[in-house]
Amino acid sequence: MKAIIVHGAKDLRIEERPVDAPGPGEVRLRLAAGGICGSDLHYYNHGGFGAIRLREPMILGHEVSAYVEALGPGVDGLKPGQLVAVSPSRPCRTCRYCQESLRNQCFNMRFYGSAMPFPHIQGAFREVLVADAVQCVPADGLTPGEAAMAEPLAVTLHATRRAGEMLGKRVLVTGCGPIGVLSILAARRAGAAEIIATDLSDFTLSLARKAGADKTINIASAPDALAPYAADKGWFDVLYECSGAAPALVAGITALRPRGVIIQLGLGGDMNLPMMAITAKELELRGSFRFHEEFATGIGLMKKRLIDVKPLITQTLPLSDALKAFEIASDRAQAMKTQIAFD
Repeated sequence: MKAIIVHGAKDLRIEERPVDAPGPGEVRLRLAAGGICGSDLHYYNHGGFGAIRLREPMILGHEVSAYVEALGPGVDGLKPGQLVAVSPSRPCRTCRYCQESLRNQCFNMRFYGSAMPFPHIQGAFREVLVADAVQCVPADGLTPGEAAMAEPLAVTLHATRRAGEMLGKRVLVTGCGPIGVLSILAARRAGAAEIIATDLSDFTLSLARKAGADKTINIASAPDALAPYAADKGWFDVLYECSGAAPALVAGITALRPRGVIIQLGLGGDMNLPMMAITAKELELRGSFRFHEEFATGIGLMKKRLIDVKPLITQTLPLSDALKAFEIASDRAQAMKTQIAFD
């Protein structure tokens, strides 16, 4: 089978790899679609991010859908030919945090396409994938592209749970890549009354408006546009910080009202924080990392047509054009979510 493997910065190759047989509790899947994530782009463009660096070749990809091809012993509830969304989250289920139902914090997490541990956890961008049956959520009625969006949607559903009560809240979203725009959809579904989104790209902001943002602001052309929201100690109740950029976080903190909640989703490395403002306004800074049970919830919301992710899928290219797909996905002037078609 063919797999998409990164060897270093700007060194992406399509290579042959052996096909495994499914064991007990496993299924063999033929990949349908795979979305290129921001972390995939960091590995491709920079060889890693922050302190996480590639130390060996790694199969990329963790946003995938697939068709069931064969069932291993003891597997039921799935059938050959069925479309499934494949969760990349594979906690050990036995460590302290798994036992505390904090599976996204698992000590021994095996998350597809991650260079955090060494040896690296190989990813899912391969024509044939053997996965645990519990990773597979039936996606009947969805397109392969929609099903492959379950992973980033789950990230934002988890963040929305971390934010707490959303009904009637005023929400600011900084950074309108896929996570930012999906955060708009998740916050609105949870009951947010007003959502304002900021970014540096008119293209991504146009998609934020289509997703339901009440107002969008291009900070590049209007750097002081958030200033009025800082009056009277701030306006917003919740900040989804999805850019990972310190200036966006600082501007968001200034615009938050007392006892507002900051949900930090963007991963841009460590940064300096205005601790006096956080302290004086009694703000709560909450991290949000990955997800677990929210994956199946996202599939359910899409199947019920309560969340529509299709407008976010801006390009779909065949496996043979994987390198071109990564180049397009790196251009925020034309790409929101670029996917690769494996079937």
